Amino acid sequence: MKKNKNVQTARFRLRFRLLPTLAFIGLLVLFLGLANWQWGRAEEKRQWLQMAEKNGQEKIMSLSGLSGMDLDTIRYKKIILTGHYDSGHQFLLDNQINAGKAGFFVLTPFLVAGEDHAVLINRGWLPLNTKDRSILPDLSVTDQEVKITGRINKFPSVGIKLKGAETPTDTWPSIIQVFDESRVSRKLARPVMFFQVELDENLPNGFKRDWQISRMMSPEQHLGYAMQWLALALTVTGLFVWHSVKINH
Repeated sequence: MKKNKNVQTARFRLRFRLLPTLAFIGLLVLFLGLANWQWGRAEEKRQWLQMAEKNGQEKIMSLSGLSGMDLDTIRYKKIILTGHYDSGHQFLLDNQINAGKAGFFVLTPFLVAGEDHAVLINRGWLPLNTKDRSILPDLSVTDQEVKITGRINKFPSVGIKLKGAETPTDTWPSIIQVFDESRVSRKLARPVMFFQVELDENLPNGFKRDWQISRMMSPEQHLGYAMQWLALALTVTGLFVWHSVKINH
């Protein structure tokens, strides 16, 4: 039998049934919890964007001391490097979409004098030869010593990681689906830094570059979702009260 609890006044009578009441409490806690979570995510995203903007105004003059650092603390910082490209050992990061077209990001090792680690410079995006994938783009780049500037960033990620996607192809340029630091280091026969440097758009030896700050979802979108969850909490509360209140005649 269903357990009921009645609360009666001169005009109204409240009737609470056990299962509907438990369901209402469960939904209310869920919706309020989700609203609070989205609210917190909005604040986290706002702080992250402020840090990204601040990092974009700071410059790093060398690689010294960057090994082992948290990538989020240096992400989007500008860096100045002097050295030369290793044009004979370049990587093509496959499955990169730009303006609806498939292509590659060109990752070229950059060797800095006095440093053991190579830095992979993202020189930009090139389209895929849709008629014949075996025909790779021309990746010519100077081997002379140059000074370059760029922006530190994470390597692009993929939604679904297939088995073996992190394994570079045998030939040069080597095609990779997913960046894996250890595998790329073995292929290159020298350690590589754990981040990429996106080559400044105004420098030569690059391809299509339109670097953006990865936002995924803006703080305003998180706040919008929070308000939706609050609205659902109010809705179920209203429905529960409406079904529970009886007017005395």
